[in-house]
Amino acid sequence: MSEENKPYRVLARKYRPQNFDELIGQDALVRTLKNAITSGRIAHAFMLTGVRGVGKTTTARIIAKALNYKGADGASNATTQNTDDCAICRAISEDRHPDVIEMDAASRTGVDDIREILDGVRYAPMEARYKIYVIDEVHMLSKNAFNALLKTLEEPPEHVKFIFATTEIRKVPITVLSRCQRFDLQRVNVETLSKHYTKICGLENVAVEQDAIAMIARASDGSVRDGLSLLDQAMALSPDKITSEQVQSMLGLSDRAQNLDLLENALRGDMKSALSIMDDIYNNGGAPSAVMQDLLDLTHLLTKLRAVPDLLDVGKALSTDQMARAKELSAKISMPSLGKAWQILLKGIAEVNSAPNPQNAAEMVVIRLAYAANLPDPSDLIKKLKSQAALTTTNQASSAPTATSSAPISSSVHVQDFNSPPPQPPPHVTSAVISKPELSIVSDPDIPAKINSLEDMIEALNAHKEIMLASQLYNFAHLVNIEHGRMEFRQSDAAMPELSQKLIKALKVITGDHWMIAITKTGGDITLSEKDDALHLKELSDVAKMPIVDNILKIFPDAKLTKIISSNNKG
Repeated sequence: MSEENKPYRVLARKYRPQNFDELIGQDALVRTLKNAITSGRIAHAFMLTGVRGVGKTTTARIIAKALNYKGADGASNATTQNTDDCAICRAISEDRHPDVIEMDAASRTGVDDIREILDGVRYAPMEARYKIYVIDEVHMLSKNAFNALLKTLEEPPEHVKFIFATTEIRKVPITVLSRCQRFDLQRVNVETLSKHYTKICGLENVAVEQDAIAMIARASDGSVRDGLSLLDQAMALSPDKITSEQVQSMLGLSDRAQNLDLLENALRGDMKSALSIMDDIYNNGGAPSAVMQDLLDLTHLLTKLRAVPDLLDVGKALSTDQMARAKELSAKISMPSLGKAWQILLKGIAEVNSAPNPQNAAEMVVIRLAYAANLPDPSDLIKKLKSQAALTTTNQASSAPTATSSAPISSSVHVQDFNSPPPQPPPHVTSAVISKPELSIVSDPDIPAKINSLEDMIEALNAHKEIMLASQLYNFAHLVNIEHGRMEFRQSDAAMPELSQKLIKALKVITGDHWMIAITKTGGDITLSEKDDALHLKELSDVAKMPIVDNILKIFPDAKLTKIISSNNKG
């Protein structure tokens, strides 16, 4: 068949490595296998694992050819060099040699399929040095199939070798893994892929821009085969010269420089400019999900540059000019801001991928980024709060009244008409605080409090932010006895069941001592809440007996005395 009439072979098949020297990105594997073959320390079973397109099946065929190599004269030993002059090796490359059996475990998963292998293992190879079984996607085998293979895999005949390939190594039973020599094939880095694709473009006589090659290498995600498929598509799109604009349009990518502008404006808080760039990218064919992924990658790059400013190995993600811009930008942005941006984008990618309108979701993520840029860093906020707290404490200490000073307190009566709406608290009041003037206040939570009464305990709990426990004791604790280190009380039915356990833990932290808390079924005084209510009712009763108040209540029979307010109370 003439060269013109031959069917087209895709690049992934045409340029499949034929020996160890042509295998790219797997230096550790190549070095180990070469040394093993040269020294004769050849395992009876190999397990090749890695993501798609990194060379698992290709490596299996290379191993099969290297072990079965006999040379042009048919008398040579196994080799790690070129095997093109061997007829057996050529047959293995074309998948037609009877002694090298390739089996797809994805379509032949049962124990009967493995039984065929076990039946053939007993027979010596017809022509080659070894009978080699290559089982692809081995993790797809059933449990019974794996079990049937175990005994033969552990002690196969000397003329048999097994080579397994899988993308899901965790699904392979450990009993199988322990009988194999495992090799993890790595993702191929962008720089190595770019050189490989440039070389192939030269062999195909196709001109290509380096930026276009870099885009394809990044899009391949470490898979040689994925990148070759994209390169094949780019050659079909532009047979004369592959440009970055064409590849960008083909992949639905946006310009890296434009994405850097978008991220910079968003992190500066310039929402208008950021959304304008986002619109331009979308109108030029950029996929919102690809933009979000690109922004996430750029945020990761800026964070690395911020952490290590002189970092050189950044995966060749940007051109020289763009890298200079990225370094300058990373120096201006704080690490907490980059951390916030990373979290927002990480969550935003999932939202964009699941949203009915991805562009709207992407714009919401950009708005979130710009808004977060104007928020203070947590560290600055904490410093500000601490300084304000210190200033407030100083002012309170300087304005505190002396023990001998006294201020006259006059009382006024607050009468509420039930026909009118109840009085509302001032808008600036957000919480109510119940305090008793005679209780001691713990000013420093780090200093153990001396607790000799239930009131002291409640005050200490409040000072240490144990508001819930303080409220429980105030409302539901019927005190029987208390002294420092020991308390006995009866709790109401409405109290939390674990009150005593939580109280012991809290008091240990506050006082530094281990407290003995005893819960009784009977006895105990009324609760502090009930005491305060009784005192309040007595005060209201005493005030109601005053002549002026009594006359008011007679004039307004629907009115009721509800509260007594002192004249110096500003609330």
